[in-house]
Amino acid sequence: MGQEIARTAFTEADFATFSRRLREETARLLEFGRRGGFRDERRVAGFELEGWLLDHAGLPCPINEDYLERLADPMVVPELARFNVEFNGTPQLIGPGALTAMEAELASTCRRAQAVAHAMDAQLAFIGIPPNLREADLTLAAMSPMNRYVALNEQVIRQRAGQPLHIHIEGEEAIDLGRADVMLEAATTSFQLHLQVPERDSARYYNASLICCAPLLALAANSPLLFGRRLWLETRIPLFEQSVELGGYGGLSDTEARRVSFGSGYVQTSLLELFAENLAVFPVLLPISLAEPDERFPHVRLHNGAIWRWVRPLIGFDRTGEPHVRIEQRVLPSGPTLIDMMANAAFYFGLVHALANLWPPPEARLAFTTARRNFYLAARLGLEAELVWLDGVSRPARRLLGELLPLAREGLLRLGAHEQEAERYFGLLEARLSCGQTGAAWLLRRWAQCGHDACALMADYLENQRSGAPVHEWA
Repeated sequence: MGQEIARTAFTEADFATFSRRLREETARLLEFGRRGGFRDERRVAGFELEGWLLDHAGLPCPINEDYLERLADPMVVPELARFNVEFNGTPQLIGPGALTAMEAELASTCRRAQAVAHAMDAQLAFIGIPPNLREADLTLAAMSPMNRYVALNEQVIRQRAGQPLHIHIEGEEAIDLGRADVMLEAATTSFQLHLQVPERDSARYYNASLICCAPLLALAANSPLLFGRRLWLETRIPLFEQSVELGGYGGLSDTEARRVSFGSGYVQTSLLELFAENLAVFPVLLPISLAEPDERFPHVRLHNGAIWRWVRPLIGFDRTGEPHVRIEQRVLPSGPTLIDMMANAAFYFGLVHALANLWPPPEARLAFTTARRNFYLAARLGLEAELVWLDGVSRPARRLLGELLPLAREGLLRLGAHEQEAERYFGLLEARLSCGQTGAAWLLRRWAQCGHDACALMADYLENQRSGAPVHEWA
């Protein structure tokens, strides 16, 4: 979905042609995998970070076209709304210093990006959902002027036969909205982690990524408010799922077949099984005829780009054209600070490696339905969620995390991280867990203290974010 497209109107012939190409490429991809075509054995890490452009009142500032032109960095690109941008990191071979290099690159890019924003009377911010965001900010007028976004919106509504989207979320309070467009998706910004692994190991790492979603999200929640209402501690999760909702098809339930979902089950032997599921279950959304060579599976990749599983399979190519598979972990919110996000990344990379190398496999000990239930409980309740772990025993997320942080730290070291790296990131995570102050917890505490003044809350959040102090130190 990152690539621009030439047009936004499509015919039935376009859908038929794309579907045929998709079937052919999917069959070729599965055969390519069976023949051992994915020979890249490296483990590589990367990230995407979505940010907000705000004015000096802390409200969305729809200037990303001019902003990106001035910034002139190919690694920073537009997002759905004109007040959002996305930062991409250089892929790092996992080993000594990889996370430190990722952090240094992101910090450098953000310094330059913030300076450009200030020169335009704006500021750059990282948060899952700004507490002062208004429904009026999320109109089609705020959509980035790119064909791919126009087409996405039109095709979602077309496949819904013109029926408006329905957003219903119940948490501490409830919200019920009808929308005639997909712009509520722009309210949800993320820190997405990429993990390239050998294809033969991809099933284990994918299943482990699903299992670790719940503890990861419980420790990182940062989106408890939407339009002045206390909802889930990570409200991004239900909001994104419902903002492009197309309903159930392919014999799956509405929950399993959502364009944004936890998925329908573990994979058995390979990540490539999910591309077969994409073909069987999800109707084509954007029938663009692509000129890219068939061996790069362009239609498979475009179709997959319009299916937003919380843990998504990807096919990529290095600079020499060598293909690989990788996993995109999408559950983490943007913010609160760069050091918080990098600590979250260290937790994910370490825990997924540890789980993927356990025997017997964790997916044989924890039912998929339990992993999915854990995920939604963590999104709703954060550290207070009761999670069932591999031993079949339920315990509070806070207690479970006390057991998992040492496991993840050891996993990170076995990936080759420096002892100093592990000490720095896991020391921060242990301090956050000890005091229980996630971004969501701080936002709700301050929300009560400031009398539900959303603008004052956002101003305080931005001041703390600028300090660079990790969220557990915020007053």
